[in-house]
Amino acid sequence: MNFPFYIARRYLFSKKSTHAINVISGVSVVGVAVATMALVVTLSVFNGFHDLVASLFTAFDPQLKVTPAVGKTAPADDPVLTRIRHLPEVEVATETVEDMALAIYGDRQAMVTIKGVDDNFDSLTHIREILVGEGEYELHAAGLNYGIPGIRLAEALGTGYRYDRPLKIYAPKREGQLNMANPTDGFVEDELYSPGVLFSVKQAKYDKSYIVTSIGFARNLFGQQGMVSALELRLKPGTDFDAAKEKIRQMAGGKYTVKDRFEQQEDTFRIMKIEKLIAYIFLTFILAVACFNIIGSLSMLIIDKKADVATLRNLGASDKQIVRIFLFEGRMISAIGAVLGIAVGLLLCWLQQTYGLVGLGRSSGSFIIDAYPVSVHPEDVALIFVTVLAVGFIAVWYPVHYFARRLL
Repeated sequence: MNFPFYIARRYLFSKKSTHAINVISGVSVVGVAVATMALVVTLSVFNGFHDLVASLFTAFDPQLKVTPAVGKTAPADDPVLTRIRHLPEVEVATETVEDMALAIYGDRQAMVTIKGVDDNFDSLTHIREILVGEGEYELHAAGLNYGIPGIRLAEALGTGYRYDRPLKIYAPKREGQLNMANPTDGFVEDELYSPGVLFSVKQAKYDKSYIVTSIGFARNLFGQQGMVSALELRLKPGTDFDAAKEKIRQMAGGKYTVKDRFEQQEDTFRIMKIEKLIAYIFLTFILAVACFNIIGSLSMLIIDKKADVATLRNLGASDKQIVRIFLFEGRMISAIGAVLGIAVGLLLCWLQQTYGLVGLGRSSGSFIIDAYPVSVHPEDVALIFVTVLAVGFIAVWYPVHYFARRLL
């Protein structure tokens, strides 16, 4: 049996001669538990927002996106792209051409991003699930090209769900010089018609500036015949995603970059990770402050047990063993607080997930969701437990040695 641990356990749960010591020990446990609970809940809310944003981008972004490492476009018949397209792991491959243009509707205009896609784009993404309006998903028919704008772009241009006249699209010509006497000669002009629907990713990056149309329209508009801006891929169900991604990267070499959904929105997710890290650091600092209660509890316990310490010395206990008794006492307070805090934090997360106790706003429909999203990640729980133990152990080490030298 571990002698210091056995004595420390009896000291922790036994009644002290001074009732205030029991109270301070209880307060120490509660303080650590509350700080631990705050860590669990806060990090889980950040995880919830991270997963929510990722789910929104899933409806529009492909699983993997292959883009030229240099320049905006690459030949569609490039042997590298052809080999990637025909890999057994690839279920759907879509060529896209994407660039900036000017959209004019009536007396309103806006800079937009034209995204020309193949006819199988709806098989690559979940775009049909984010369409709003009375029409259907359609990119071209009977010699007409249809354009599906983002819902906030449609609001800015005043088109509504179905615009009753063509949407004028202008893009600068790739060759030749601009004639200032007749500036319109320096632009390619084309028209898009409405299929009666808009898309709503619920992310301003897409909803405010993107128009989805056929790849033929985009190639004619930007003078990119036979070229692609990206090859977008969806893998077959059951495929080892990481292995397939690495295989495609090796095939692409330094000629192309291969990005998954998180890498395609790298800036967004990096900001969210930084916010989560800052929250973790601040809450860990609060946890360290809560651990000062343990110092007070241990100092009073050392004073209370001076007579017991003398008895232990007479029985043959060394000074090192006596110090370890009080170290174990502080560590057990930290461990009990960590376990209780994690348990309560997980309970609160479950209640939030199940019942949505804390809402985002009073007005229904003002937000994408009605309540704060929560997602518990096991690795975060493990990190929190280790953090609480580490902070608690560090917090009690010096005070115990100091008081042991002065009082025992």
